[in-house]
Amino acid sequence: MPKADKWLVALDIDGTVIHEDETLTEPVREAIGRVRDAGHEVTLATGRSWEMTKVILEALELSPEYVVCANGAITMKKDPDAPTGYRRDLVETFDPGPVLSKIRAGLPDGRFMVEDATGHRLYTEGMNDWNLSNATKVEFEDLAKQPVTRVVAISPNHARNDFIELINNLGLHQVSYAIGFTSWLDIAPDGINKGTALKRIQEIMGFPLERVFVAGDGLNDIEMFRWVSTAGRAVAMGQASDAVKEVANEVTLDVTDDGLVPALESLLG
Repeated sequence: MPKADKWLVALDIDGTVIHEDETLTEPVREAIGRVRDAGHEVTLATGRSWEMTKVILEALELSPEYVVCANGAITMKKDPDAPTGYRRDLVETFDPGPVLSKIRAGLPDGRFMVEDATGHRLYTEGMNDWNLSNATKVEFEDLAKQPVTRVVAISPNHARNDFIELINNLGLHQVSYAIGFTSWLDIAPDGINKGTALKRIQEIMGFPLERVFVAGDGLNDIEMFRWVSTAGRAVAMGQASDAVKEVANEVTLDVTDDGLVPALESLLG
């Protein structure tokens, strides 16, 4: 495919590529494969850690030049000499101490996890629903002993809307944060998000913004959508909130209806 005809395609994972129960349907997998085989650069842009992203990358049989993890705090670059085939190309960290203290005050019964620059995670009691490979259980006070790429806070006793209100009232002004589809808060360094990481990749690889396609469904996709929609294609999944849809310039079907499929097929002419 001539370079001028190629698209940089960046896909959110949860709620976009896979269902909430982690189901990956065959129509979605095949549609992604067709776009890849047509010569477009298909990658993932997710809040997940690299370890959790790599699993999906392999299931989709993708090997893009760059992959965005941890909501933009980590960019992986393909490297055949690296044990996983990828190395950390850019890592953004911050001191988690102040934000952890502020969140703990609002969520005294919360469960917490941090990820350092190497991908190792520290977590507190109760993080049982997460993949805890390459992770160590610690006391809350030990979470802030070194710079991290992300902080995750979970409050299973809060309804989602109550959780959103509580978090918005905490005044988290020195970090970037997004709230997941349950009572789950994901925090990245200030000014860092999927959009900042993808913009760097777009510039390095030489794609014009007009040839950037992104798809997602969460609040952590808003900055990415706001940037891409000025000239490229920002596709919100059908189940996305109004706040997400408002900054996209296209809306497709729900993830449960394989909404990513028609959006991707539009790239194939």
